[in-house]
Amino acid sequence: MYSQKVMEHFNNPRNVGVIENADGVGEEGNPVCGDMMTFYIKVADGRLADVKYKTFGCGAAIAVSSMISTMAIGKTIGDALKISRADVAKELDGLPSQKMHCSNLGSDALKKAIDDYLGKHPEIAAVVRPPERSRDEVYADRFGPPPTLPADAAASSTMHVITPRRAGCTPHDGMACCPFCDAEIPSDSHTCEPCGKDLAHCPNCNALIGKGAHDCPICGADLDGEH
Repeated sequence: MYSQKVMEHFNNPRNVGVIENADGVGEEGNPVCGDMMTFYIKVADGRLADVKYKTFGCGAAIAVSSMISTMAIGKTIGDALKISRADVAKELDGLPSQKMHCSNLGSDALKKAIDDYLGKHPEIAAVVRPPERSRDEVYADRFGPPPTLPADAAASSTMHVITPRRAGCTPHDGMACCPFCDAEIPSDSHTCEPCGKDLAHCPNCNALIGKGAHDCPICGADLDGEH
């Protein structure tokens, strides 16, 4: 299930601990799976001179925290802010689809620690803080590009919210894929256990979709009349 690099960072995690008088602290957690990560940073000459963390969670959460700390130390603040969940998963030689949310937690916790530091130093924030990203850009980073709808469905879906999907999980034998985090879950699920999102089934094709979605990302059906 786990790559050799994930197991290496789980069995021998780097940079575990707390930085006293840290320049920035960031905490992120998932109330559904119980994972909790707190990152501490020390900044010197515009770079992350030290990064430590305390993580409560599964092996993947510990490995992610360890890898992010090694990736971040020595980077400029701007470069550290660019570390994404995809970067972390790649450095770990991949993560199981149901554990990808761990890389989200880790990168978000690091960014919160940096944001905490930048909040105390607005003059630095004005130089290094990345521009605000659109909702579509944030979705694309987390879930990949949105699905392409048939022309007739696309024409009628203006201003509709489409449940994001990304490639990776493959439905099989009573199992389906969460349309938000792509975790493999039972096809009759009403809530995704890994990410905590409420789910429903498309009345047209029976695919799992986000509860309250206006369109089915699989068949393109307009679901407004179903709510």
